[in-house]
Amino acid sequence: MTEADARSLRSDANLFIRTTAFVARTVTRCLTRVRLTGALDAIPREGPLIIASNHASNADGVVVGAWLTPLLGRRIHWLGKREMTEWPLVGPFVLAGSVHPVDRGNVEIDVFRLMLRILEAGNVVVVFPEGTRSLTGSLQPAKDGVAMLALKANAPILPVGLIDTDRFWPKGKIPRIGGKVEMRVGQPFRLADVLPPGLDRRATKAAATELIMARIAELLPARQQGVYGPAKA
Repeated sequence: MTEADARSLRSDANLFIRTTAFVARTVTRCLTRVRLTGALDAIPREGPLIIASNHASNADGVVVGAWLTPLLGRRIHWLGKREMTEWPLVGPFVLAGSVHPVDRGNVEIDVFRLMLRILEAGNVVVVFPEGTRSLTGSLQPAKDGVAMLALKANAPILPVGLIDTDRFWPKGKIPRIGGKVEMRVGQPFRLADVLPPGLDRRATKAAATELIMARIAELLPARQQGVYGPAKA
């Protein structure tokens, strides 16, 4: 087992993880107001869990990790673009925080297997089904990777809606001081409990992706619902 594999299977929110979350909350609060709402009492505190969120800003990972870590009381794992883990000074801290680097547009099968092992070990992963940040702040068509992972692991999904993070930290720009953002947490669910029966493999994957994104969309304001809003054909 490689060092990366050993790190990926850890579940403890050690001193580094807890301190990083605290510092991230403190710094973010100096720049903007963050509000946490939704089904907070329903967040699973043990067992495998997939946190699925929209992705509209550089602030998304910071907000999710900083505010959900103390509620979960355990380590959070996620995928991140490889460039982020290679930034000078920042990269080692990103890796220590259990961000696993992937190349955009080429999610390797070994990464999928790694995330599956993390879930099978009873841990938490954070995923952004859209695969990359939205240029407009609204939901883009999602990739099927999250649905495939959830179906394979039979793990509960916790939908999360990040509201106005794109206005706080627009893509390609520096953060704007002031304003407010909100992280809205939805009810956890299992795909096996909500998917219609009798679907073939391809239809199941497509329906699962739509269900996940619909749960995220309902947590967002109309301007951010994008292709998964009520007007979707």
